[in-house]
Amino acid sequence: MTGDEDSIALVLNRLRRAHGQLAGVISMIEQDRDCKDVVTQLAAVSRALDKAGFKIVATSLRECITGDGSSSTEPMTEAELEKLFLTLA
Repeated sequence: MTGDEDSIALVLNRLRRAHGQLAGVISMIEQDRDCKDVVTQLAAVSRALDKAGFKIVATSLRECITGDGSSSTEPMTEAELEKLFLTLA
């Protein structure tokens, strides 16, 4: 993934937060915590991952369409880009 440093830092922070939240969910399950609390935390993990994914797509959208960027891959077609975006839905 390429992009401006601020966007990359934001994505990495969101992924690190999700990583910590997921570790918390695992710990909660191991401690036999209340189902409502576990599901609430799991939903937070899911939202954090979704936001990171959307930010990646938003940041890389131009590069994916035009092929501009550091990778040597071909530009994505509109159908490929739509499929990629919908994988987050």
